[in-house]
Amino acid sequence: MEPVSIYRTKHRVELSDVDFMKKLRMSILFEYFQDISSMHAENLGVGIDTLEKEHGLAWILMRMRVEIIRTPVWDEEITLETWPQEPRIFCERDYYVRDADGNIIIRAAAIWAVFDMKARKLSREKIVYEGLPSIVKERAIQTKARKSSPLGQLEPAYTKVVGYSDVDMNGHLNNSRYIDFIMDCFSLESHQRYDVKAIEVDYLNEALPGDSLLLYKDISALDANAVYIEGVREKDKKTSFKARLVIQANETQTTL
Repeated sequence: MEPVSIYRTKHRVELSDVDFMKKLRMSILFEYFQDISSMHAENLGVGIDTLEKEHGLAWILMRMRVEIIRTPVWDEEITLETWPQEPRIFCERDYYVRDADGNIIIRAAAIWAVFDMKARKLSREKIVYEGLPSIVKERAIQTKARKSSPLGQLEPAYTKVVGYSDVDMNGHLNNSRYIDFIMDCFSLESHQRYDVKAIEVDYLNEALPGDSLLLYKDISALDANAVYIEGVREKDKKTSFKARLVIQANETQTTL
């Protein structure tokens, strides 16, 4: 396949992709973004195998912001689109999710980097796309991503030990599994009463198999429709990730 500026894939939302409300799980959406990013990188000559075999590097997600107009549901057909910005040390990438009529229902923007597999740290090597027809300057999200920080008082949510089912081919906690950990900070009743309208995640320090993550939440700004989640590695107290969610209540009175 010739290199393309915008890469597209079609998906039918399967039963295994949805939650108890028959809505697409947020973690599966992140998997979709991860997969289409990998496929487009391969199309541009900087795919997973090429980076690993020639440079000992791997793509890792540094930050993702997602804005949701409407969440896809079971058996719905959707189209994903992605395109990169001009490559630098960090590589920015944009995404749309469209419904069957072509309407944009989700917008997203990500920052990717390359990771030195041997040194277990970020590489400063610049990635160059090969044969990219042109750079699409359109941005899916116009607002600049900002670093997340607590809005008030953090309170413990639960502790999660990273296991086999959480780890990806790079040997660390997969970016989509963080999203499941975030969503597990809240009860089923809370998920029934609130919709996530936006989520922004900063991936800061990798979590490895056997690591215990201490999950904290801050709902002090609930009245402003904002929730903050943080995961801390128990062994060294380093923050593994930070996340800020914008929510929308489905009922006038509720608690988290």
